[in-house]
Amino acid sequence: MLRMKVLASVVPLAVAAVFARAEFLPGPRPCIEVGGATMQIASVPWQAQLRVSFTDDPRLATVRVRVADSAEAADFTVIDDIDDAEAGACESNAVPQLIGISSAPTATGPVIYLSHDGPFDYRVYVQSKTFSVRDAAALIVSARGGHRRLEAASLEPHARFVDQTMAELTSR
Repeated sequence: MLRMKVLASVVPLAVAAVFARAEFLPGPRPCIEVGGATMQIASVPWQAQLRVSFTDDPRLATVRVRVADSAEAADFTVIDDIDDAEAGACESNAVPQLIGISSAPTATGPVIYLSHDGPFDYRVYVQSKTFSVRDAAALIVSARGGHRRLEAASLEPHARFVDQTMAELTSR
């Protein structure tokens, strides 16, 4: 009888802890810091302040991201060939803006089309154990404010990328 009372009091606390923290055992989550703002992939969808989605149809995309073949050809590069992330690389006093990757497009969020060729708004290169190409694309598009391809349609590709994005990368 005492075991049932203990179990009955512990189970709700464990469930509350999981929902409060949104994960039982925290794992590494992709995170970047750009210009003092911290962006991080949310561990659960309901925590996200900004949602992005992906499409296989380039006509539905608001942002096109090309997967570059080399770091030199990319505007945003993620390489983490070290065993541990730099301590405090994505730590700041501000709470990170959480980015959610949605399975369906939203009316306000960017819709990203990933490709290896064709026109692009951004180029990413990823060689990482913790970041996927989708994570990197979601973070760079979010960091740049969900840049719309229609706004830059008249610019030459090289004119848009005079300064490459410099970011500190880590996983929390």
